Amino acid sequence: MTSPTDAPDKSAAAADTLRGGPRRGRVRTGFGRGVPLPLLVPALLGLAFLVLPLIALLVRTPWHSLPDQLTSPEVWQALKLSLLCATAATAVSLVIGVPLAWLLARVEFPGRGLVRALVTLPLVLPPVVGGVALLMALGRNGIVGQWLDAWFGVTLPFTTAGVVVAEAFVAMPFLVISVEGTLRAADPRYEEAAATLGASRFTAFRRVTLPLIAPGIAAGAVLAWARALGEFGATITFAGNFPGRTQTMPLAVYLALQSDPEAAIALSLVLLAVSVAVLAGLRDRWMTAS
Repeated sequence: MTSPTDAPDKSAAAADTLRGGPRRGRVRTGFGRGVPLPLLVPALLGLAFLVLPLIALLVRTPWHSLPDQLTSPEVWQALKLSLLCATAATAVSLVIGVPLAWLLARVEFPGRGLVRALVTLPLVLPPVVGGVALLMALGRNGIVGQWLDAWFGVTLPFTTAGVVVAEAFVAMPFLVISVEGTLRAADPRYEEAAATLGASRFTAFRRVTLPLIAPGIAAGAVLAWARALGEFGATITFAGNFPGRTQTMPLAVYLALQSDPEAAIALSLVLLAVSVAVLAGLRDRWMTAS
C-alpha cells in the first residue's frame, strides 16, 4: 500500500523519466559514509607530497635571524627589482595581451586554433628554452635584435629591460587565457546593441566590453604578475644574474642557496608569502566550492 509521502517521490521520478532521466548533480561522499581506501590513501599521499615541502620550509626558517636577513641591502635590492620588473611585465601583458585575447574570442579567422596554440605554448615550454628563443630573436645577433641594435642602439639581453621582456614572455599567456575565457562567457548581445546605436567596434569594446570583463582582466593580471615575480629560467638565460640590474628574487634565492642557505630560506619565505597573498586575492575565483 502506498503511503501519502511516497506520492511526491513517484511524481518526481515520473517527471525525471519524462525529462530523459534523473537530474545530474555532484555526488558528495562524507567520511561518515565511508571513503574507499584505494582512493583515500593516494589522496592523502598527494596532499602530503604538496604540503610537506612548504611545512619543511616554515620549520627550517631561521626566525631568530629573519629580520636581519630581510632587511639586508641585497634582499631589498632584489625585492625592489622583482616588484618593478613584474609590474612592468604585467603592464606590457595588459597592453598587448587583452587585444590578443579579444581577437581570439571575438574574431573568426583562418588558423585561429593554431594562433591560440602558439599563444599558450610558453605555458608548457621549459623556461630556459624560452630564454634561448628570446636570445635568438632579440639578442644582439638575433633576427630582430640586430636591427634594434643597428637602428636604435637598443640592446635587451643582460639588462633590466631584458628581465621585463623575459617575464612578459612567460606570464602573458596566463592573462590571455583568463581574459579570453571571460570574453567567451560574456554575452555578445551587449556589444551588438551598442553597434546598433551607432557605436564603432572599438567604442563598444572600450565602453561596453571592458567593464564586463574587468574581473577577468584583474584575475589574469594578478596571475601574470605572480608568474612574472617567480620567473627564473628565461630570466637567467636572457638577462643574466647581475645584482642590482637583473638579479630578481628567484635568482637571489638560487645564488644564496650556494653560500648562505639561511638567506635562501628567508628569500623563499617572502616569495611564499606573495604566493599565499595571490591565492587569497583570487579565492572567490579559484577556491569557491559550489
